[in-house]
Amino acid sequence: MSNLPYSPIVKHNDMLYVSGQLPLKNGNLLVDVHDATIQCLLNIEKLLLEQGSSLEKVVKVTVFMTDLSKFETMNVAYSSIFVNNKPARSAIEVNRLPKGAIIEIECIAYV
Repeated sequence: MSNLPYSPIVKHNDMLYVSGQLPLKNGNLLVDVHDATIQCLLNIEKLLLEQGSSLEKVVKVTVFMTDLSKFETMNVAYSSIFVNNKPARSAIEVNRLPKGAIIEIECIAYV
């Protein structure tokens, strides 16, 4: 059982709710916006695949960034992952994120 006070992913009926994923790779926090965006989405993909879903089934994404002046860089990386499926998306600038991350991404998908 996890020591986390939340669930990384929750299934309700045919919907999956993915908690915000940080750009962690092998326990290291990525600090380049492009690479960090890709890593967040890869972390989401892993959770979705474990539940029988995929990035192609994502319907809503929320991106939290500490610096929206880097939005275009994030958008280029994001667009390289969501090529065919273009989910609804919000991008929000926040003061801080857990562990000092520069980006955190959450989503809703279906199975």
